[in-house]
Amino acid sequence: MKYINLKNICVLLTVFFAVSCQDDFLDRPSQSEISTENFYKTKEELRLATAGLYGGRIWAQWNNQAYIPLGDILSGNLILQYQGADLVQLNTFTLSGSNGRLITGWKGLYIVIAHCNTTINAIIEKTPATVSETDKNAAIAEAKFIRAMAYYHLALLWKEVPIIEDNIKLISSPLVNRNIAADVYRFIAEDLIFAAENLPVTDEPGRVTTWSAKGLLSKVYLTVAGLGQSGGARNQEYLDLAKNYAKDVIENSGLDLFPSYADFFKTQFNDNPESLFALQWSATTGWMEGNQLLTYSPSNDINPQKSSAWGSPGVSYDLYLDYTEQDSIRRKTNFMLPGDHYAELNAAGGGYTADSPGMKKHIIGNEVDNNTPGMTALGSIQHNSLLRLADVYLIYAEAILGNNTSTTDADALFYFNRVRERAGVDPLTELNIDVILKERRIELACEGHYWYDLVRLSYYDPVKAVNLLSNQQRVLFDYDSATGVATPKDPIGIINPATLATFTLDLPASEVIANPKLSEPAVPYY
Repeated sequence: MKYINLKNICVLLTVFFAVSCQDDFLDRPSQSEISTENFYKTKEELRLATAGLYGGRIWAQWNNQAYIPLGDILSGNLILQYQGADLVQLNTFTLSGSNGRLITGWKGLYIVIAHCNTTINAIIEKTPATVSETDKNAAIAEAKFIRAMAYYHLALLWKEVPIIEDNIKLISSPLVNRNIAADVYRFIAEDLIFAAENLPVTDEPGRVTTWSAKGLLSKVYLTVAGLGQSGGARNQEYLDLAKNYAKDVIENSGLDLFPSYADFFKTQFNDNPESLFALQWSATTGWMEGNQLLTYSPSNDINPQKSSAWGSPGVSYDLYLDYTEQDSIRRKTNFMLPGDHYAELNAAGGGYTADSPGMKKHIIGNEVDNNTPGMTALGSIQHNSLLRLADVYLIYAEAILGNNTSTTDADALFYFNRVRERAGVDPLTELNIDVILKERRIELACEGHYWYDLVRLSYYDPVKAVNLLSNQQRVLFDYDSATGVATPKDPIGIINPATLATFTLDLPASEVIANPKLSEPAVPYY
C-alpha cells in the first residue's frame, strides 16, 4: 500500500514551516523561517507542503502527551498512576490551569493550527497562475480540514478559544481575546465546507478527501445541535445536517468498514479505506518527532529495540464492565487482561501473554513484527486514525435518534448494527442515547473519543452528563484469569464530585500570564 511520502518532509518543515519554541501564548513561525519565494510553484510542491501537516513534529506534542490523557484518562476509560501528578489529576478531577497535560494539549493543537495557517496563507499569496485553481484549492482544503480538526478538539476542551488565521499578525499584536463558542464552531464548519467542496473524491491512501470533510462535518453539526440547548433537546436543523452529511458519506463514498476490527489497528493495514483521517508517522529516533505511543507498552520485551516501555495505562473497572463476554474481539483489541495471549507481539519470541490489565490498542510489537528495522518506541509506524467510518455510522444513528427517547428506524439500526456485527456481537432492535453512547465508548475506546462524547452530551443534557461521570467506577481492578472475576481496587486519589464546570477545562495558567486577555469574556469573531 502506498502512503503519503514522509521521507523528505522533515527537511521541508525545517526549511519552510519551522515553528519557534517560545514560552508564549502561541508558538509562532518567525518571518525568516517562512520566506518561501521559490516554493509553491507547482502542484507537486503544494502536495509536498500539505503532506507535512499530517504528522511528524507538527502533531507529536498533541499525540504523545495529550491525545490519550485528555481523551481516555480524563473520561474514565484509562488510569495512569505512576507517571506524575498531572495524570492522577485527570482521574480525580483535581486538575487546574497548571496541569502539564492540559497545557501541552493547548499548545500542541495551536502548533498544528499555526502550521496550517502558514501553509494556507503561503499558498494563497505565492502560488502562480500556472497552477490550476483546482489544485490550489485542493491544497488549501487539506490544510483547512486539518485546522478544523485541531479547532474541534480545542472547542470541546475549552469551549471558548481564540480563532487565529494569521500567526504573523501575532508578532505585532500578540494579545488576543477568546472567541465565543458559537463562532468557533461556525469557523470550523466553514473550513470543512470549503474542504468538502474542494477536496478530491479519491486520493492516495492517507490523504483526506471530500468524504473525510463530510464525515467530520457530520460530527461537528451533531455537536453544535446541543450547544446552548441545556433543556435536553437538541436543535433539529443541526441534527438534520449531521444526519445528511453522514448519510452522504455512507451511501455515496463507496467506503465500507474494514472486515476485521483487530486488524484495522495493525500497521500492515495503515490507511485502509475505513480510515477517513489518520496521523501519518514514520520510524524515527528523535524526541517529539514521531509517534511515541509505544512508550505506553507494558513490557520492554515486546517493544522495538527492547526499550522505552514506560508504563501501560491501566483499564478502569468502569470501562471493563461495559464489555460483555460476547464482545471479546473489541475488548482484547482495546485492552489486555491477565492470561490474554497476543501472538503478533514479539512473534519471533513466541508472542506475549499479559499479566495485568492494560491498554492494548497502539501497542503494535517490535521492529521485526512490523518489518521496520529502524523503528523505535519513539517512532511507532502506526497511523492512528482520528476519524473513521465506524464513527460516522454511529453519528448517523445518533442524528436519526435526535430528540426522540428511542428509535427503531431501519437505517439507524442497520448501520449501528453493522458496527456490532463486525465485532461478533448480536444486533439490537431498539436504540436510545444511553445505548449509543455506550456503543461509541466500546467501539472507540483508547482512540481519544469518549471525553468529547461526554462534553457533547453536557451541552444539551448536563444532568445526564454529570450523573454519568459521578457514577463511574474510576478505579483499577485485579483480574483472576482462572475464574474470570474482576475485583475493583481503591481509588488512586480522592475523586472530586463532577459538576457542569468539569466539562470545560481551565485555561492554561502560563498562557493567561502571557496573554491576560484570555481571562476576559469571550468576544464574537464574526
